[in-house]
Amino acid sequence: MSSWQIKVLIDGACPLCRREADLWRRLDRDRGRIALEDIGAPGFEAARYGLTREQVMEQIHGVLPSGDVVRGMEVFRRTYAAVGWGWLLAPTAWPLLRPVFDGAYRWFARNRQRLAGRRRTCVAHCTPRGPDSPACEPGGRATAGG
Repeated sequence: MSSWQIKVLIDGACPLCRREADLWRRLDRDRGRIALEDIGAPGFEAARYGLTREQVMEQIHGVLPSGDVVRGMEVFRRTYAAVGWGWLLAPTAWPLLRPVFDGAYRWFARNRQRLAGRRRTCVAHCTPRGPDSPACEPGGRATAGG
């Protein structure tokens, strides 16, 4: 049995996501409380978690040791709690504030590509040619967002 408390599915191609993942690694201090899996890595299969490629690109997802999947702000709450910083995000779960923070995260997730300076992302088998024109293998399609 693994010792991690949450496995976070991150977009390793997203500079903002990488920065957050690096912070989590530092806060975890090699204790193994969090696991990170890059959704863009060769061999990543979203279906293993009952998800589609589009779903994992749409917003952040976390997998609990039970196999349950959490998404959005709940991933951040659980990840920071796992590394001992749960108090930092505790207010985001308070009943009156939760809808505000959850809505703010949904806005961020829809706009993270643009905020990170990336225009488009391909949801299947990409080989980027440049920041504005991803090229997909046959059968892939480029979509805006992330």
